Amino acid sequence: MTSEVSPSGTATQADTMLEGLGRIKVPKSSDVLADRLRQDILSDAYQPGVTLPTERELVSATGLSRGSVREALRILEAQGLVHTRAGRYGGTTVSQPTTNQLASHINLYAKGRSIPLRVLVEVRLALEPMVAALAAERRTEEDLTTLRAISVRIEEAAKENVPIFLEENVNWHDAIAAASHNDLLHAFATSVSGLMFEASQIKEFAAIEVRERVILAHAKILEAIEAGDAALARRRVERDVQAYAVILEAALAAAAAASEDATG
Repeated sequence: MTSEVSPSGTATQADTMLEGLGRIKVPKSSDVLADRLRQDILSDAYQPGVTLPTERELVSATGLSRGSVREALRILEAQGLVHTRAGRYGGTTVSQPTTNQLASHINLYAKGRSIPLRVLVEVRLALEPMVAALAAERRTEEDLTTLRAISVRIEEAAKENVPIFLEENVNWHDAIAAASHNDLLHAFATSVSGLMFEASQIKEFAAIEVRERVILAHAKILEAIEAGDAALARRRVERDVQAYAVILEAALAAAAAASEDATG
């Protein structure tokens, strides 16, 4: 910006002040309301299950437009902090973010940045052995019952139903994460297992030999968890994740080669 000059050739004081101000960004009213409500929710002013004031009440109390209030509530709903139900008996209630919501965000992050398989394997190696060790120390009889039931379903599906086999395999890993009784580790492990599940959706991956190896590895890991042996559970999961990565990389390479042959 070129300042105007006074007749004497110098910039006026007003011009100097304007240059120092710069652009002022004013936040959207919906963002301001969302921030205020978010602070109240996170500070436990509103407990999960509590109904928030109605749109009309929020409009009256804040002086904002109905559109701004609705946008603020949509922001909070996208963050998993509230749930809105339409209709005469509807309304907006306080909720807690779910594992599925975190998984969705991590999934978008990984796909948007084209995270390679190597990175996913490194994350699994960092997370799952610790999760298994905690599961061995903290698992309940209910946790063990869940794991045994999933193991049975995996064995049944391994014979002829590959899609169910792969799905139950993810459920099995999620159940171990739940048995760790660490909510944050559970959420992260579940998010990563979902990404690995998508990576395994190729024909060459789930050959019968692979399915048999998975069943055997699961049996040994479950045995360690049942025995309450955290160190053994950790070691066995590390071997399982490493073997899984080798098999998956080979399957992906085979799939890529087959695709090149088909188009070449």
